[in-house]
Formats: sequence, structure tokens, C-alpha cells
Amino acid sequence: MPGTTDERVRALRRTVSDLHAELVRYGLVVWTAGNISARVPGRDLMVIKPSGVSYDELSPEAMVVCDLEGTVVEGGLRPSSDTAAHAYVYRHMPEVGGVVHTHSAYACAWAARGEPVPCVLTAMADEFGAEIPLGPFAPIGDDSIGRGIVGTLRGHRSPAVIMRNHGVFTIGADARAAVKAAVMCEDAARAVHLARQLGDPVPLRPEDVDRLYQRYQNAYGQRP
Repeated sequence: MPGTTDERVRALRRTVSDLHAELVRYGLVVWTAGNISARVPGRDLMVIKPSGVSYDELSPEAMVVCDLEGTVVEGGLRPSSDTAAHAYVYRHMPEVGGVVHTHSAYACAWAARGEPVPCVLTAMADEFGAEIPLGPFAPIGDDSIGRGIVGTLRGHRSPAVIMRNHGVFTIGADARAAVKAAVMCEDAARAVHLARQLGDPVPLRPEDVDRLYQRYQNAYGQRP
């Protein structure tokens, strides 16, 4: 039904626009950097932030609708410079419904060092089920970053990857889940950085990581 798709797009425009405020709220972005996208369910479309627009000026109407090749199909503004990367992820990871990119400070410090964040906290085991992996360096503007994201996260428990010398990309079943992963990634990156200032963090045993991850993913919180 044509109307159904239109309603889904309108709803996602508002959702994606509103979620950008969470990036500001948690201190994950500065100026106009960073972006969120969401896949339109049942369609080869995504909604993404426009390029270089202030967070204060974002609105549902400002969001850009693209196909999964990154071509604009609806909207009067140019889409994010990371559109090709987001589109590549959606094409190659059909389970992904949302993608987030940030330059959050502590995670970027790990990116600058070229190091994954080791799994040394129960909260990391809960959310990521392993270390937060390091992805390769990739140029901005084409699908190279997307290739690095998919190559790193496919088959990995973590919904977050720290791209070397760049920043964080996260994925989720929907855009809100991807935002949560970005928030938790920065929290973990900060905590482990601070731990290193005191000495060598104590790693969790793999069997404890597995147990914690399964409990959190399957038993934590409210269930229908």
C-alpha cells in the first residue's frame, strides 16, 4: 500500500531527527559531526541526517531519504558524507535497522592509538560480549568505511566498531538500539582509559563474558 510506506517514512524522519538530540545529550558529538540513519522496514530505503547541518536546526523535514545505493529519493538537502558507508552496511547486513556514527572523545582516543577496547568490565560483557573491536583505516566519502564496518562486525557480538584514526560506528536492530550502543561504547572507552591510568586492567575470563552476555541479552529488563 503506497500510504503505508509514506507513513513509515514520515515516522522514521521524526524518529531519526529526535534521536540526534541523544547524541548531544550524552556528549558524543560536537558542531555538526556525527550522524544517525534508519532503514525503512520492508523497503530498500533509509533515512539519514543531512550533511553539515547544526543539531539545533535538525527537524523531521530536514532528514534525507536515500535508496540503499546512497542516491537521494526524497529531501531538499544533501545527505551525510557517510551515506555510502551506511548504505553499504544495510545492503550487506540485512539484520541491521539503524547505524550511528560519532567522534566521541574517549573512543576516538582508542581510535588514534589503533587499539580495540578490551573487555574488562561486566557492563562491557553485557553489551558487547567481547572487546570493542578495531576496524581498519578507510577514506571518507565512498563505501570504504562501510566495507570496514561489515568486515569487522559481521560474526562479532559487538554492535560497535572503532575505526582506526577516525571514530565510532554502531549498528542495531533499529536506530535507537544503535544510539544505545554508541552511548555504551563511549562509557566503556572512558572507563577502561581511566583504569589504564591506574595500572593494568584485569581481563574477564571468556566463560564469564559468555555467561554475562547471555544473561543480559536474554533475561535482563522487561519482557512481553
